[in-house]
Amino acid sequence: MFKKIVDRARLLAVLTFGLVGIADAAPAVKLYALDCGRIVFKDMRMFSDTGDYDNVAGTLVDSCYLIQHPKGTLIWDTGLGDALADARDGVDNNGIRLFVDQPLQAQLGTLGLKPSDINYLAFSHFHFDHTGNAGLFTSATWILNNVELAAMTGPEPPFGVDPSRLAAYKNVRQQIIKGDYDVFGDGSVRILKAYGHTPGHQVLVVHLSKAGNVILAGDLYHTHENRKHRRVPAINVDRADTLAAMDRVEHLAKTLHARVVVQHSAEDFRALPKFPAFLE
Repeated sequence: MFKKIVDRARLLAVLTFGLVGIADAAPAVKLYALDCGRIVFKDMRMFSDTGDYDNVAGTLVDSCYLIQHPKGTLIWDTGLGDALADARDGVDNNGIRLFVDQPLQAQLGTLGLKPSDINYLAFSHFHFDHTGNAGLFTSATWILNNVELAAMTGPEPPFGVDPSRLAAYKNVRQQIIKGDYDVFGDGSVRILKAYGHTPGHQVLVVHLSKAGNVILAGDLYHTHENRKHRRVPAINVDRADTLAAMDRVEHLAKTLHARVVVQHSAEDFRALPKFPAFLE
């Protein structure tokens, strides 16, 4: 009976999300959480369009992720940018204070890696706090969502997008994707569309042999409260798309018994193995 239940859950995941292979024997995948900065707000009102954070101060972590797969390495999001590490007291950005305590490049060096050793680069979305170190990875293949790219290169880039941080995209190997994408072709690392925060926002699903399924949620949620109460940031480009993306990811998390990582949550970041330890 239990096997039938598991098989039905797997079939539902395949039919609904196209996750062929995700329940098969997992390859030796490792997931590292990297400290790519922190953002201090005097007023977090932008993170709810119903006034829940008006005049509320707060701090968000800015996390990046390294996925090591037998077929290559992937960096998911690149943080605020290593150049900020020189500013010990942080840098002001329109009333928001930005800090980088540990350069991403130095963290990779702890594993004996150089930016040129990274095979693939992908982004949950193109906001400046997720693209700051993109220019380090010009030897990688950049996996770019076609909707997000079209918005960035249009006449008016969306709020929070700094095209100069992604200028290298024109001169690197590109993999332009439309919707969901299986990075290594075996279902272990998949990019799934979760539009609404930005036009082409995405999440990453990683299948690990011991830890099971992990969903790196990008900016689908900025806080646990936003996830719990389905709060939509005022800065999101489409409210309906955001809510639909939440429905999709929560359904997927339930189906796959997945751990959802709110990437800006200090609680979630601290709960992951402290670098250079990893999930596998």
